[in-house]
Amino acid sequence: MENTNVVEVSVTILAWCVIAWIAYRLYNRQADKPKIWKVLVVMLVGLFSFLINIEIFGMLMRISILPLGVWILYAYFRKKNEEWQIYRPFAWLGFVANFIILAFALLAVPIFQFMYPSEPSTFLSNINDASIIPIHPGVRPQEMDKENALATLLDFSEEPIHSEVWYREADLEADSTNTQEKFPYQLIGVIPKWGSGLISVVYIEEDGKGLLISTPKEQHYFRFKHSLIEGVN
Repeated sequence: MENTNVVEVSVTILAWCVIAWIAYRLYNRQADKPKIWKVLVVMLVGLFSFLINIEIFGMLMRISILPLGVWILYAYFRKKNEEWQIYRPFAWLGFVANFIILAFALLAVPIFQFMYPSEPSTFLSNINDASIIPIHPGVRPQEMDKENALATLLDFSEEPIHSEVWYREADLEADSTNTQEKFPYQLIGVIPKWGSGLISVVYIEEDGKGLLISTPKEQHYFRFKHSLIEGVN
């Protein structure tokens, strides 16, 4: 997930709703009701923790391991034992909130993959303003076959990326008069599926039957039975 997307926003809101519900339950259990603004402050301070970064499912996750905020609050309330007993559950809830948010962030991964699978239509949902531009000298301008493009994008296979092989092939031909680039065109003006937050650069093979889609974190290579270039079979 590269930019903020609708799944990430939704699960974050849901996580905070769960945290708020737990805080409400803790508040109602108190015989002496604490001041709400103090509860909010204590929970916010309780969020502070010592973090370690771990990559999970290709995402960089921050995992809390030491409750720094709770220790700070304990030091503040150490001479006010009765108050500490009141606010301690909220301090620990602040620390636990880190794990609740993490759990929902992990839950967002399969939801995102279900809603936005790694297929061409996810990256190229709207092609109304799409156009093909040459990015390699020696190739002629081409037009996109918009009339059949949507059907073409649905009939695909994802192929392995042989970047080293492609580079060597281009390098061997560099001194020849017939230098060929694997992806001499770029597809611009495309819009990804709504809510995905995906940012990508799309390259097209010379025959129009292959797409190399690059995102900040990964690449996908798709092949089609029909060409996306107008007039090419």
